[in-house]
Amino acid sequence: MLEPKRIHRRRVHRDKLKGNAQRGHTLAFGSFGLKALEPKFITSRQIEACRVTIARTLQRDGKTFIRIFPDRPITSKPAETRMGKGKGALDHFIAVVKPGRILFEIAGVSEAQAKEALRRASNKLPIKTKFVKRRDYDGA
Repeated sequence: MLEPKRIHRRRVHRDKLKGNAQRGHTLAFGSFGLKALEPKFITSRQIEACRVTIARTLQRDGKTFIRIFPDRPITSKPAETRMGKGKGALDHFIAVVKPGRILFEIAGVSEAQAKEALRRASNKLPIKTKFVKRRDYDGA
């Protein structure tokens, strides 16, 4: 699963999920993409589940680009632990996703194949998403 090689801070504050995506909101690599319509924290497990689903659907055709990376650490305390005694240990990593952010891109496949792969991937995510295609896409 995705996680940073090293991190600057092991325990960070949670962010506010206000506003729209300021970067990463246009297709950069592929002809088709999956765009987020809601703000949410996406875990590395969810990203990996989407990647596996897309790979299986496309059957090694085309190229897949993952445009988000889980770089934010989330901590949790053990179950049935009393309050106090500091913040919990590092549990997993998340990616902060805001509305408009492109999550995945696909290149080198037909529109029907890409639409089906991204539809299946969106079922693995806890947010509403939208299928987008490049403006200059001509169907080749």
